[in-house]
Amino acid sequence: MEILASRVLIRPGDYPKSVEFYRDRIGLAVAREYGGGTVFYAGQSLIELAGHGGPSAGGLARRAERRDTALWLQVRDVYAAQAELTGRGVSIDRAAVQEPWGLHEMHVSDPDGVTLIFVQVPDDHPLRRDTRD
Repeated sequence: MEILASRVLIRPGDYPKSVEFYRDRIGLAVAREYGGGTVFYAGQSLIELAGHGGPSAGGLARRAERRDTALWLQVRDVYAAQAELTGRGVSIDRAAVQEPWGLHEMHVSDPDGVTLIFVQVPDDHPLRRDTRD
């Protein structure tokens, strides 16, 4: 099987509120909009907010599940991203800090409780080095 493309699909409980969060608060650019949905650019991936689906597609019944889901979003400078998001009124769940595994991470929650982990990869981290012999 060959995977040609991928995206993360989120069915928010309050579609307009989530669109405003991802577009205006986080600052993601819109890739496309269609009747009942908005797709955002997120680096080499896409995040789609679907304002359609069954009655249990969003809301409280799904929030507990979403706490176990996270989006990993790499940025150049997580501390600058934190200042930018704070300036836009985004509540920071966990301030930027260097983790024991070397990455610098900050956590934010979207309106449905999905965790967005903003990550800075330091120049000397193994993710930036070719570890082959």
